[in-house]
Amino acid sequence: MLTFPNIDPVLIQLGPLAIHWYGLMYLLAFSSAFWLGSRRAKAAGFSKEQLSDVIFFGAIGVVLGGRLGYVLFYQFEAFIQNPGMLLRVWEGGMSFHGGFLGVVISGIWFVRKHHFKYPQVMDFVVPLVPLGLGAGRLGNFIGGELWGRPTDMPWGMVFPHVDALARHPSQLYQLLLEGLLLFAVLWVYSAKPRAPLRVSGLFLLGYGLQRFLVEFARQPDAHLNYVALDWMTQGQLLSLPMVAIGAYLLVRKTSIKG
Repeated sequence: MLTFPNIDPVLIQLGPLAIHWYGLMYLLAFSSAFWLGSRRAKAAGFSKEQLSDVIFFGAIGVVLGGRLGYVLFYQFEAFIQNPGMLLRVWEGGMSFHGGFLGVVISGIWFVRKHHFKYPQVMDFVVPLVPLGLGAGRLGNFIGGELWGRPTDMPWGMVFPHVDALARHPSQLYQLLLEGLLLFAVLWVYSAKPRAPLRVSGLFLLGYGLQRFLVEFARQPDAHLNYVALDWMTQGQLLSLPMVAIGAYLLVRKTSIKG
């Protein structure tokens, strides 16, 4: 049995200025996306300016979509009672599914500005995403949030600020699966020319499947608990469309030229 290391969420305190680990994870996420994108930008037909724009638009989509998605998917009743909570970002709360929808919408904005084909943009972007997701899960772990369900596995971890039970370190499961493993699969798969939206389909399917599985080890949100069939969590429910759409994009008949 392991014990949560109780890491100070503040990395550096400079007078009134506090740099949090979670903020650093966002910086690492966007920096890694830019670095990876720069390695393939030329081959994909992106100039340095266009690469900067697609990362910038994507970052806006992640932040705005992630916050809006969290409020609508996980705090809808509280939002109805107090719409102002949408702006209280300092209280925390981001949703991957909302952030992903934000990136999808920001891609449309980018396409209109630079006159790319939408599938070309999305297939270029999605391999850049998983390492950032992994950084976010590391931030969740350092912050001691989104812990797992009780377990008797030898790697079970006690989160003292929660209770005295050994729990799945589900944040680390997601770091490994949606961060490192999904990145490796997408990076290798996208190294060769693929039919339009094949790479995007693999991302949707891969993320959706791992999220659906990890949710069995992750503690459900206390205010939502199970949202369907007495066992399905909100995260699983939101991931099902990703699995279905991803599978469709992978098996549909289309040529490399689209």
